Amino acid sequence: MGGQQRVYRQRIRSTQSLKKIFRAMELIAASRIGKARGRVEQAAPYAQAITRAISAVATHSSVDHPLTSERTDTKRVAMLVITADRGMAGAYSANVIREAERLRERLTEAGHEIVQFASGRRGVSYYTFRRRELAGQWTGGSDSPNHEVAREIAQALLARFTAPVDEGGVSELHIVYTHFSSMVSQEPRVIRLLPLEIVEGVAEPGEGVAPLYDFEPSAEAVLDALLPRYVEARIYSCLLQAAASELANRQRAMNTAVSNAEDIIRNYTRLANSARQAEITQEISEIVSGADALAAAS
Repeated sequence: MGGQQRVYRQRIRSTQSLKKIFRAMELIAASRIGKARGRVEQAAPYAQAITRAISAVATHSSVDHPLTSERTDTKRVAMLVITADRGMAGAYSANVIREAERLRERLTEAGHEIVQFASGRRGVSYYTFRRRELAGQWTGGSDSPNHEVAREIAQALLARFTAPVDEGGVSELHIVYTHFSSMVSQEPRVIRLLPLEIVEGVAEPGEGVAPLYDFEPSAEAVLDALLPRYVEARIYSCLLQAAASELANRQRAMNTAVSNAEDIIRNYTRLANSARQAEITQEISEIVSGADALAAAS
């Protein structure tokens, strides 16, 4: 019985130590989620503005630009998967990878060859373990992305899209990331980044008829300047959305872990108390039995 008590007490102490770690990680995630949500909200107006600008050029000009035209000379397709650098975020990275695998299956069935890119150590580890070649990988700072990383990713993807076929050029660019809707709702999404799909109108609701545009020095020059910035802005927006989603998932997972640790501590405490009571009862029984034996002998 005494050995059982020691085992239970040791498990209680271990669980209490883990509970402190989980609580600290929950508080850290909670302190960062507000800033991450703020960055998502701040980046949204710029992304909307540059999308409207791209829409205006594409709608009011007849320029056949490489970034807005379908490529028919290759079946290669690039796919960027945005995951977390660290674990303890529930099923966050697993859900993104699962969505990426579904996209890979659809593209493969359509006869495409996948050129894989990955952001985040979880995604890099997943593809490395399965011996899948990565054309590009970025790790570090998944919960706090910066413009430099977004610019580097955008340059790598654009270089692939504009490269000739014999140099590894691709016909499409897809991004798989987690969209942050609220603290309780984050969902994996797939967007086709290139060729450009104009899905927003040029005029805002209530603005009436869209204005006429005159592009200087030319519509092609405007597209050359805007499209790389547009790609960078979209990638940065996806990174920010993914960062906020990662922190929200980590906060929720750590809160659940703390609750589970408290349940385990209560159960082990109950077992330890039961073992202690059984030990005391056994000692009393032995004493009484001994006293009875002595009384009988006398």
